[in-house]
Amino acid sequence: MQPAEIKQDQVQPPAPPLWRNRDYMLLWSGQLVSSVGSQVSQLAFPLLILALTHSPAQAGLAGALRALPYLIFSLPAGALIDRWDRKRVMILSDIIRGLALGSIPLTFALGHLTLLQLYIVSTIEGTFFVFFNIAEAACLPRVVPKVQLPAATAQNQATDGITGLVGPSLGGVLYAFGNTIPFLTDAISYLASVISLFFIKTHFQEKRTVAQRKLWIEIWEGLRWLWQHPLIRFMALITGTSNLVYSGYTLIVIVLAQNMHASSFLIGIIMAVSGLGAILGSIVAPYLQRRFTFGQVIIASSWFGALAIALFLVAPNLIVLGIVAFFSFIAAPIYNVVQFSYRSALIPDTLQGRVNSVFRLIAFGGQPIGVALIGWLLQSVGTFQTILYCSIFLAVFAILATINTHVRHAQPLANLP
Repeated sequence: MQPAEIKQDQVQPPAPPLWRNRDYMLLWSGQLVSSVGSQVSQLAFPLLILALTHSPAQAGLAGALRALPYLIFSLPAGALIDRWDRKRVMILSDIIRGLALGSIPLTFALGHLTLLQLYIVSTIEGTFFVFFNIAEAACLPRVVPKVQLPAATAQNQATDGITGLVGPSLGGVLYAFGNTIPFLTDAISYLASVISLFFIKTHFQEKRTVAQRKLWIEIWEGLRWLWQHPLIRFMALITGTSNLVYSGYTLIVIVLAQNMHASSFLIGIIMAVSGLGAILGSIVAPYLQRRFTFGQVIIASSWFGALAIALFLVAPNLIVLGIVAFFSFIAAPIYNVVQFSYRSALIPDTLQGRVNSVFRLIAFGGQPIGVALIGWLLQSVGTFQTILYCSIFLAVFAILATINTHVRHAQPLANLP
């Protein structure tokens, strides 16, 4: 009887469903509102700059400035987030971003809005996104059990799809009523995020018992951990190179739609349709992760993304453009759910901030180059050549994923320690 009793005691009760996890639902709902606001303003930024300058390159520069802080602050932010109170970092980041976005309608009403201010706000938005984003990734394994990381990641990706559906269409409507209304909406959405974070009871990190050391030593520990795990290292590299293209997706769709004489409202509708694709990808991702191996999902989603963007070459009108946008956004959430939940389960809590900062530096650090380059290509060689180059580029990295032995032979998530 004793061995049977021991075995029975070791059986862990099933985790309650995510919708009954109060703190996760607070975190998720707050980010749902905030993400809608971000989608609204992200559509408004290029529209407003294109209206002021008629230059895709200038619009690309604003996007590059928003992504640039990942190159500068990602590594120290990761180390500091492993030191600091992660919840406090997230709250302060949202407050500062809300104030920055709120300054745009204020200066516009006073007649002093300039292109320089838009660039500065975009940079501030990107800077505190770095701190918030890394802190959020680090706290998720504390808010939900490890076995529910894929489901929570999928729900977060579905949130991105929902916001991609609601945000751009809402942004197009709001922009039609007033050029700066989308920015005021985003500022208010950050307030909703701050309120939700205040009510979360879960501690976002374990109690720290190790004395703090020099910052560069702690950063080096995160770098070393990632480098010593060849699968995670490769996933960081392939994600970063793919994001050189994906960072300019929105700008490509906007320019294509404007070439077809679409209004800002119709552009918002097209981006909303792409959000439906992201929702579909998020819904099927947990099933695909259970049904297929890590390698099969990563390889298939990489090829799907490369082929989907090529379909923009044959979009003759706005209806087909919306359909292509729908399919082109399916692969990304599937890929993200699988790779994020896998690495989150592997990383120790004390290294979550640092390793995620290294990963995301590699993954997002090239986005300023990607956005600026795609903006320059659209202006200099045209949309057809730009899309062709992007498709070939993604196909090369799909090949690399296909032949990588660490990707093909990765053990199941359930078998990880």
